[in-house]
Amino acid sequence: MVHVLSSRTLLRPADPERSRFFYGEQLGLAVYREFGTGPERGTVYFLGGGFLEVSGRSATPPSPALKLWLQVADVAVTREELVAAGVEVVREPVREPWGLIEMWIADPDGTEIVIVEVPADHPLRHRP
Repeated sequence: MVHVLSSRTLLRPADPERSRFFYGEQLGLAVYREFGTGPERGTVYFLGGGFLEVSGRSATPPSPALKLWLQVADVAVTREELVAAGVEVVREPVREPWGLIEMWIADPDGTEIVIVEVPADHPLRHRP
């Protein structure tokens, strides 16, 4: 068995400075740690129960299979904050057939980010 002590998602952006601005300034993610120097230095952000590491550089675009799922308390409030910070909303908030309220944005490299609100009446909030 693998005993996982910590985890993180690794992103290798095309433009590290632009991505650090997006995740740190526009999304407002708190920094867990930084390492290295120069434009390709690493920054690790708190991401709820895990971490997001933006480090290095990639000449190829990210896989469209990669998506980030971020749960927030209130999608409408989050939408207003993100738009005020200059983030483009790719898809406006919608209550999905499965009951979650989802809004989509994308990072500078096109990685899709699903912003999710679990409504108070949703089964995820209650144990049977």
